[in-house]
Amino acid sequence: MNRRQFTKGTMMASAAFSIAPFHGLSGKLLPPVRSIKKGIMWGSNGVGKTIYEKFQSAKAAGFDGIEVMSHLDRNEVLKARDATGLSIPSVCDEMHWKFPLSDPDPQVREKGVEALKVAIEDSQVYGADTVLLVPGRVNDTVSYDECWNRSSDELKKAIPLAEKLNVKIGVENVWNNFLLSPMEAASYVDQFGSPFVGFYFDCGNILAYGWPEQWIKILEKRIAKVHIKEYSRKIADKQGKSAGFEVKLTEGDVNWTKVMKALDGIGYNGWATIEQPGGDTPEGLKDLCDRLVKILES
Repeated sequence: MNRRQFTKGTMMASAAFSIAPFHGLSGKLLPPVRSIKKGIMWGSNGVGKTIYEKFQSAKAAGFDGIEVMSHLDRNEVLKARDATGLSIPSVCDEMHWKFPLSDPDPQVREKGVEALKVAIEDSQVYGADTVLLVPGRVNDTVSYDECWNRSSDELKKAIPLAEKLNVKIGVENVWNNFLLSPMEAASYVDQFGSPFVGFYFDCGNILAYGWPEQWIKILEKRIAKVHIKEYSRKIADKQGKSAGFEVKLTEGDVNWTKVMKALDGIGYNGWATIEQPGGDTPEGLKDLCDRLVKILES
């Protein structure tokens, strides 16, 4: 074995070890070692009125980073980031519901593209590598194929900027009647032929019509970031679909052990960002972070 072969083999072994289960001195099988970082979405942090206060409260709760909204005061965000030492792994497009890329009105779609470009620029300024985008929605005025075609055409207009600034556009699965299967979601991403378009996977949103571990296995390397969210099918069946989210993290129907095993299987070691109710007090934020730690260790 030459030196190059030895180095390559060592690197591969190290990578495998980083997510593989191992035995402690007692011989007991211990959980896999993961380097996934803990994040919280801007809207899930209800502690603090100013940008700095939100960063400060997330830091105090134990999070490694915070996913901010686009179109904030960049100087204030940078000051808060640097003062707390928190990372900004991703930026959520503030305008994707107001100006959907699937809208029948070309002027609305144009505003949507411009808003997406601002979110990409925000990401580059903050050191984030991903923008969360809801690409469109299907309803009584927008058919499924129209949503696909319009959103695809409009999203393509932002790819050159994403490539230039080295920021990935992460298409998220939400309750927008669109991209309802993992095979379809994979095809949607693949059509762009760009490494700067991926999938922002939400574990909880899937529970209404699928199983997150199956989606993860199929989407594989297309997954840019992961949202951690809980959902209870039992509550939804009794009280209505949306009520399914009214459950504490780890106490619903997401099988987090299977989710983490699936993420290990695709070699995911990025961010796990909470989008979950309960973070309206310092104690609630701390509880969310503690529950996320348990998930990452499962």
